[in-house]
Amino acid sequence: MFHLLRLPRKLAASLALACIATLAQANDVIRIGWLSSLTGPLSSAAQAENQGVQLAVAEINAAGGINGRKLELLTRDTAGDPTKAVNLAQQLAFSEKVHFIIGPVNSGEGLGATPVIARAGVPNLVIGALEELTDPVKYPRAFRLINTNRQWISTANNYALKTLKRSRIALIGDTTGYGTASAKTATEMLEAAGVKPVYTVLVDPNKTDLTDELAKARAAGADVIMPWSAATGLVGRLLNARGDMGWNVPVVGHTALMAPQIRKLLNKPEYWENVVAAGYASTTFGADGKLPPATAALMEKVRSRIAPGGGEIELLFWWVAMGYDCVKVIEHAVKAAGGTDPAAIQKALENTRELRGVFANYSWSPTDRNGFPDGDMVPNIANTLRDGAFKLAR
Repeated sequence: MFHLLRLPRKLAASLALACIATLAQANDVIRIGWLSSLTGPLSSAAQAENQGVQLAVAEINAAGGINGRKLELLTRDTAGDPTKAVNLAQQLAFSEKVHFIIGPVNSGEGLGATPVIARAGVPNLVIGALEELTDPVKYPRAFRLINTNRQWISTANNYALKTLKRSRIALIGDTTGYGTASAKTATEMLEAAGVKPVYTVLVDPNKTDLTDELAKARAAGADVIMPWSAATGLVGRLLNARGDMGWNVPVVGHTALMAPQIRKLLNKPEYWENVVAAGYASTTFGADGKLPPATAALMEKVRSRIAPGGGEIELLFWWVAMGYDCVKVIEHAVKAAGGTDPAAIQKALENTRELRGVFANYSWSPTDRNGFPDGDMVPNIANTLRDGAFKLAR
């Protein structure tokens, strides 16, 4: 029988150390930092994503982990505060020495936290939409799973300009980092299409009444309102102002227009009519009334966790699917890289093509860190929410 003692002393020592290192790696946990705004004004998406993240971690650990290594999830609540997000990113990357960081959830937080994560060299799964959050030179280990902001805006613009054939656009953003950047990008994209907005305004996301802003938009002759804000409370107040004015102008824009919380915020249910938002093919009902098979399968797995009594799901399900996919992308990267070495993880993700997920199928390259395909974006009718999914706007 082969025995270390029969080998030369130096070779035996080297083999012993290699065996110890291999066993240590197999028993070592993979630490995942999860920067999530579970409380605060932008918490609705984070709470849904958290359900998907937790489910995927539980499933992988129940199956023995990744290459024998269990996952440890270190969740940190940023409360939607960009400063807190930066501080928690530093803690996870430098003190906790996590192998991966998912998030932050919101782009405004990501603007400050992403450079911190990049300086630490930690692979970062980006779930904020602003284009500035991914750059293969500045942030070589930041890979985006969600669509870009331009993909959201393009979907809304195409529906307003080509389907509705409207061109007198009123842009309403909020004063957060995301809202300000989005209003600027939306203006640039409309002007590139030959359309100059008739009215543009940035509103504090906590402002209680938007009647004045909408009155000015109507006076400017707007025939479409395009809100770019992730704050569901602000969006709900905008729809109330429009409804109370008796102005049935189409509203087309951010996914927040479809948030389940909107229903509870409206003064009247009919205020949710004539509203379309940029959405996703993975959570859009087909002509047969069914969802894509991968979405339906995940929905049934998670239903008992997120739906009272196993009934209808009231969360936006695409966030659940994206949270689930984040952890599955980590699983793919570790297996492809043969471990958690950051450089190897980077190379593995750069060479990932058509990785099948629930939310989307992802592809990255050495020069492109945006993994979400254009073809998976669709316009949805906002008030058709059922089981966390929507009907297609035609």
